[in-house]
Amino acid sequence: MSHSSAAPFTPAGILKGVRLSLPLWPSIAVFGAAFGAAAAQRGLSLAEAVGASALVYAGSAQMVTLEVWGQPWTVSALLAAMTVTGLINARMILMGATIQPWMRGTPLWHTAITLFVLVDASWLIGVRHRSEGGRDLGVLFGSGIGLWPLWVVSTAAGHLAGALVTQPRAYALDMILPVFFAAMLAPLWRGVRPALPWLASGLVALLVQRLVPGYAFIAAGAAAGLVTGLLVDDGAPR
Repeated sequence: MSHSSAAPFTPAGILKGVRLSLPLWPSIAVFGAAFGAAAAQRGLSLAEAVGASALVYAGSAQMVTLEVWGQPWTVSALLAAMTVTGLINARMILMGATIQPWMRGTPLWHTAITLFVLVDASWLIGVRHRSEGGRDLGVLFGSGIGLWPLWVVSTAAGHLAGALVTQPRAYALDMILPVFFAAMLAPLWRGVRPALPWLASGLVALLVQRLVPGYAFIAAGAAAGLVTGLLVDDGAPR
C-alpha cells in the first residue's frame, strides 16, 4: 500500500507534542505517585506497580482496578478486573473513531506506537492540532510519549514513598488536568452540530450512572457518542 497521502510523522512534530504536554507534568506526576502509593498499600510489589503503569498506561483504569485487586487471585476477581478495565477504557472507542481519518494510510508501526501511548490528554492535544490545520501525527505521538516516562517514574516514586503523596487536593494539583482540558476544548467549539456526539455521550453517561451501579456509564456514554458521531456530519476533513 502506498503511504504517499498519509499524514506526516516528523521529529519536529514529536517535539512539539512533548512541549504541548508540559503543562500537565505536575498533575501527572502527582497522579502517578498516588497510584504508586495506593498500589503499595494493596500489596503490589514495586515491579508490579511499575509494570502496570508501563504496560497499561491508563491512570483511571489502574486506580479503579486496585479496588478489585485480590491476592491470591480468583477467577471471579480476575474477570472483575478485566471488566472494570474494559469499561473504563471504553471511551477509547470514541476517541479512536475521531482520529481514524487522520491516521488513514499511516504505516502500521506508526499507528501501533501512537495508539499505545494514546491517552485523554494526548488525544485532546492532537485533535486541537488538527482542528487548527495541522497534519503531523508526530504531535499526537509526542504528546503521549512525553507523559509516559513521567507516569512510570512517578509511580515508582509513589510506591517507594508510600503514603506521602495521597492528597493532591491539598496543593490544588488535582485542578491542573480539568483546567487544561477546559482551556484546550474552548477553541475547538465549532457550533452545536459538531458538539452533538459529545452532548449525547455526556447525557447518556449521566443517565446510566444514576440508573446502573458500577462503571457501565463509561461504555454507554462512549457508545452513544460513537453512534451520534456516525449520524452527524461534522464537516471535518476526511
